[in-house]
Amino acid sequence: MSTQLRWGILGTGNIARQFVTGVRASRRGTLAAVASRAQGAADEFARKFEIPVALGDYPSLFSRADVDAVYISLPNSMHHQWTLAALSAGKHVLCEKPISVVPEQAREMFALAESKRLTLVEAFMYRSHPLTRAVLETLASGVIGTLQIVRTSFCFHTSKIDGNIRFDPTLAGGALMDIGCYCIDFSRLVAGCEPIAVHAQGRIHPRGVDDIAAGTMVFPNGILASFTCGMAVQLDNTAYLGGDRGYIEVPIPWKPPSTGATYIVTRGIPPRMDNPAIIGPPPRDVRTVDANGELYGIEADAFAATVLDGAPPAVTGQHTIGNITVLQTMRRYLGLAY
Repeated sequence: MSTQLRWGILGTGNIARQFVTGVRASRRGTLAAVASRAQGAADEFARKFEIPVALGDYPSLFSRADVDAVYISLPNSMHHQWTLAALSAGKHVLCEKPISVVPEQAREMFALAESKRLTLVEAFMYRSHPLTRAVLETLASGVIGTLQIVRTSFCFHTSKIDGNIRFDPTLAGGALMDIGCYCIDFSRLVAGCEPIAVHAQGRIHPRGVDDIAAGTMVFPNGILASFTCGMAVQLDNTAYLGGDRGYIEVPIPWKPPSTGATYIVTRGIPPRMDNPAIIGPPPRDVRTVDANGELYGIEADAFAATVLDGAPPAVTGQHTIGNITVLQTMRRYLGLAY
């Protein structure tokens, strides 16, 4: 069995550039081809990243025998169509988040992948970083007691509106779809179940997408989650997990660094003052996690392990469909029809 996965790249935007940089640093991936709707864009991308084949249309990528898996970095509204096309051609697919606009599309995509015995995974790259695993293990250890509250944020400010796919409703843009999806995914991951109540509020930009949004989720185990996301505001972009005995702070949850990624365990019970002989754990315990690899390279290697070794995917199809379902409900609260 092959130990290398040969990648075809669909799209030449910024996220594709980050992913390709990761593949070049990965252990189990090679770059076979890149496709764009414009031949010139494909040629430039291929030259920059030393990809042997540049194609001026998408279907040509799927017909290549030297491509095992396709990375889809297209705008949100195009994920469904081109994932189905890649799967139909017998290619494994790593598709950027959110994997589809509505849950019905995601179900169709995963059903086709299953029928073809192919791997389809939603590309939440932070899931593959060992920092995420360390946080989950620490949470499960009970060090902060029973989880009660999840609070996350993911925001940035951009003045680039024209030509920005995030501000195009026909491409299913907006803050919720672009970055709020991370907060929803993380909250559902740590809660370990699906929410029973969902709500959202937001501000609609003149272009017809949400540029600021805030949401809440209530889970059947009593956990409450809240988040803020925005493309016109700055925030700390952190994650907090509050238990009845302490809390976990994750300063950089979404794009953790390759080395020196940290999370902090803070205990609500102070050190013993009445008996100095008893030395308990520090009230703020800063823990460091090294990934020993580039973030998108780790993601590519995790996907390769699923395809080549049968390892569990970083994100299951069931979890992805659940995330799209929550996103759809929250968009309805904001009055967004797509």
